[in-house]
Amino acid sequence: MHREWLAGRLGQGLARNRGEEKDEECEPPDKGHHEADSTAPSPPLAPRGSDDARFSRERFPRAWKWAKGPGMSDSEDLFHFVEDIANQARRRLEAWKEGQTPGARAPASGPSTARVAMETVRSHADLAPYIDHTLLKPEARAEDVVKLAEEARQYGFATVCVNSTHVATAARVLAGTSTVPIAVVGFPLGASLPSAKAFEARESIRAGAREIDMVLNVGALKAHDYALVHQDIAAVVEASRPVPVKVILETALLTDEEKVIACSLSKAAGAAFVKTSTGFGPGGATEADVALMRRVVGDTVGVKASGGIRSAEDAMKMLRAGANRLGASASVAIVSGQTSSSKY
Repeated sequence: MHREWLAGRLGQGLARNRGEEKDEECEPPDKGHHEADSTAPSPPLAPRGSDDARFSRERFPRAWKWAKGPGMSDSEDLFHFVEDIANQARRRLEAWKEGQTPGARAPASGPSTARVAMETVRSHADLAPYIDHTLLKPEARAEDVVKLAEEARQYGFATVCVNSTHVATAARVLAGTSTVPIAVVGFPLGASLPSAKAFEARESIRAGAREIDMVLNVGALKAHDYALVHQDIAAVVEASRPVPVKVILETALLTDEEKVIACSLSKAAGAAFVKTSTGFGPGGATEADVALMRRVVGDTVGVKASGGIRSAEDAMKMLRAGANRLGASASVAIVSGQTSSSKY
């Protein structure tokens, strides 16, 4: 990862003013690996050329150390880099609101976000409390959701994850249990308006959802419109409070630099978790992505691995890499010590 370029690029994206021409040139070492800047409008954050628009030792002291450092082996340096960038993103994106004083946006209260103590996972069945039992196929019927929820009750899965139209059914079957319903929002593309995602989140919670999994605006991230990415996540977080929100990054579509930025903005916007995949993209969870995401967010934000987890061995690899929640449709096979052919 090219640290100085990444830090400078994120600083430029956050400083872009509404209606300006594209940013001054800041080429990555490999031009073919990144897309050109977007001229999409975003909230007025800082005039071009001002001190607020520059990545410098004074504005980002710990991030500067990380960007100029000899290697990416120091997890503490990376964590502090994210803290600096996330805090600056939050301030710049909120300060322009009239009469509002910039301040911390606390994540919604919710489940544990820290790494799993692996010594507590002694058998396949011990994986159940970390699994989001999932059914997101477009052809899913109400009776399929009832079966899913009944399996979750039987095996003690953490949650049941369904499309918003099925939340009420899942909530009815799960009533009186510790298993809670999740609704996905802006699924699976993430290309909806922030207001539409916020509305879907509110309606899903009214129907019984107790966690929300939203899809990141991948196009805005790739266009370096970090203000829109932050606004999109923050709108859902605010609409969902106190219900926790997970942000699905669709990591198979992102470079490592984009994954770091997406995790940083998710944390700044108050997300409770970052999540690898929808299960409908070009790839699912990998150990490398989960480990990177955990290094970026630390223990104050959770990491959910989803997509392609088909066996207890797969699940254990993801937990060891740093995940503390697993999204799977093969949940029963996983806790039974079998391997499923299911895609998600």
